[in-house]
Amino acid sequence: MPYFDAASAAPLHPVARQALLASLDEGWADPARLYREGRRARLLLDAAREAAAEAVGCRPDELVFTPSGTRAVHDGLAGALAGRRRTGRHLVVSAVEHSSVLASAAALEAAGGSFTTVPVDRAGRVAPGAYAAALRPDTALAALQSANHEVGTEQPVAEAAEECRAAGVPLLVDAAQSLAWGPVASGWSLLTASAHKWGGPSGVGLLAVRKGTRFAFQGPADERESGRAPGFPDLPAIVAAAASLRAVRQEAAEEGARLRALVERIRERVPALVPDVEVVGDPVRRLPHLVTFSCLYVDGETLLHALDRAGFSVSSGSSCTSSTLAPSHVLQAMGVLSEGNVRVSLPPGTAEEDVERFLDVLPGVVASVRQHLGAPVAPAPAARTASESGLVIDSLGKRCPIPVIELARAIGDVPVGGLVTVLSDDGAARLDIPAWCDMREQEYVGERPAERGTAYVVRRLT
Repeated sequence: MPYFDAASAAPLHPVARQALLASLDEGWADPARLYREGRRARLLLDAAREAAAEAVGCRPDELVFTPSGTRAVHDGLAGALAGRRRTGRHLVVSAVEHSSVLASAAALEAAGGSFTTVPVDRAGRVAPGAYAAALRPDTALAALQSANHEVGTEQPVAEAAEECRAAGVPLLVDAAQSLAWGPVASGWSLLTASAHKWGGPSGVGLLAVRKGTRFAFQGPADERESGRAPGFPDLPAIVAAAASLRAVRQEAAEEGARLRALVERIRERVPALVPDVEVVGDPVRRLPHLVTFSCLYVDGETLLHALDRAGFSVSSGSSCTSSTLAPSHVLQAMGVLSEGNVRVSLPPGTAEEDVERFLDVLPGVVASVRQHLGAPVAPAPAARTASESGLVIDSLGKRCPIPVIELARAIGDVPVGGLVTVLSDDGAARLDIPAWCDMREQEYVGERPAERGTAYVVRRLT
């Protein structure tokens, strides 16, 4: 069964498995002790740190291992903010950062600080100069991911780092998605990553803090990992993580080129094979193994289950796969279609025939889901009323993609130039109705508050 969700967690690399098993026998002792077993464990830990630091591009004494990538982000942000508390309590982040970064920003705000969110374009990329414009005299820290976890878009880290350096503000880079494919551009002050993204074991993160960066770890003092990651280290997992990182980086150029060609095939053929699809993310400046697309008139959760039954494990940023019923913050910030969203992220070693089989299966699966939902005819007649301003569709209480399906069904019932108003209380409608208008060459007039939910107004052009 092809596994196409490496962006969530890559399969354990063979080198990681070998290193893990070997270090279970050799690295069980406390590396802080001076007896023979402790010295042996310390040698393993030092070797792992040197290997990881070489891949990151920092000194070994600048890097510590944490219990997870999320912990590295939280500790990195908190420590850097605390270290520069005399400057202020203002943080700058992009709108498409990982939830761990945004959660830390929200915690800062709840504690009396503030943060500024830098917008992105429809490809998910921040604009040149955007970080410089967001920096303030009281800005203590800025954060920017190296590449996006949902759509694969690479961010201009070097440019943002230069803008931050000119203002004297350190930059934290979340490199979880990109570190396997190569070093991060220079200029960063702090860097975080997570081993399970590159085929290492789960439960190992990296936090690198450049010398000269003001940093004050938040928490009780501990003698482990320079006081920045308390507790006894999971040495076998750390050794396996460092070994697999070195291995994947040695394979990155050749494997990256091979996977990029397969992803390009998906990007080109999906819109030709499946009608009403939007491929999202930067087409050029992107990770080599990841592609994301959204399908009109499709329930994302149903689509993922259908692909799973067909033998393919994929992921989604669609609101319909979340119990919160809120659109993915990444897709929302980009302003792209969120319904029927599919993220395909190929692990190293993915076979060409598996990609071809996915492309063979996908059109039928999408068509089946659309038929099940009654697209482009709604599964039940929409509640409609006539008004002076045109046709009104009551889609209150209905979740994606039903409001868009009912809009598609109704648009032909008004004359060219006429208006259709969709009443919806589903947050995804704010993204999906404008996206439908763009794809169908209709005019999205705008939205306004309604007695219940929101009224979305569309003008028929064709």
